[in-house]
Amino acid sequence: MQNLTQDQQDDLQDARAQSHQTRRATAPALEELLYTAVPVLDHGFVRVVDYMGDDAAIVQAARVSYGRGTKSVSSDEGLIRYLMRHRHSTPFEMCEIKFHVKLPVFVARQWIRHRTANVNEISARYSVLDKEFYVPAPENLAAQSAVNRQGRGQVLEGAEAEEVLRQLKLQSGQAYDHYLELLNQDDDGQIIDPARNGLARELARMRLPINVYTQWYWKIDLHNLFHFLSLRGDPHAQYEIRAYADAMIELVKRWVPLATGAFEDYRLGSFSLSAKMIEVLRRRLAGETVTQADSGLSSREWAELIEVLG
Repeated sequence: MQNLTQDQQDDLQDARAQSHQTRRATAPALEELLYTAVPVLDHGFVRVVDYMGDDAAIVQAARVSYGRGTKSVSSDEGLIRYLMRHRHSTPFEMCEIKFHVKLPVFVARQWIRHRTANVNEISARYSVLDKEFYVPAPENLAAQSAVNRQGRGQVLEGAEAEEVLRQLKLQSGQAYDHYLELLNQDDDGQIIDPARNGLARELARMRLPINVYTQWYWKIDLHNLFHFLSLRGDPHAQYEIRAYADAMIELVKRWVPLATGAFEDYRLGSFSLSAKMIEVLRRRLAGETVTQADSGLSSREWAELIEVLG
């Protein structure tokens, strides 16, 4: 796949060729994709490195028993849905998963705001980063939103879009070439001028643009992963990080399908109502005509409620 170098592909093939016996719970559907890189964006990917626990582990923790839950899947599912519905988080924390993610630096800076994970990122102090940059697909190239200061508006088209893409590709390439020049090495890692020392990697990296790709290992428990996915998988999240969240949700479904189903119903596809919103609904169900002016809601709250109710 184009998102992986040949060395990375060889490493993953070697890892997938090995197998290990274990007494611990496994998720067969996820085992099929272990060490498989799922492509995201133009050069990125996400893959599962390791995991601990399954749906039964959530049930076991909730019941504090030595067994693996009940004999009935429907009973386990009912308990998991109850836990999710009533926000009992601790049982979900008993499951953990570790991802290997390749992503643009500006996406990583958003991602790292979720401080409930263990992270180890490639260091440009020790390694020379690859010449790979994120350039949006034309359909994701948009102007600044006129109503949302952190959102996108109308998609750019025609000559304007072509010029923006040309500039992004040109300036990214130039920045990387200057980075190598500062390091005094070429694309193959060879010294350009033996008479020069070259700048230290920890300083030369300042020349790199924030659309260059980085990589990290990211380990998190299921409760905090669901919180991450609820925010970054939301339709209002930035497209680039949402693309990673969408890929991760599909992997998590293979790991804990019952918990993920509950998460999609009660968190990802739900909307929290305030006490005032509930009162508005009660009044409307009673046949009363309620407007924003007499609802007690702010204009933004009213717009959000009407959007959800259609």
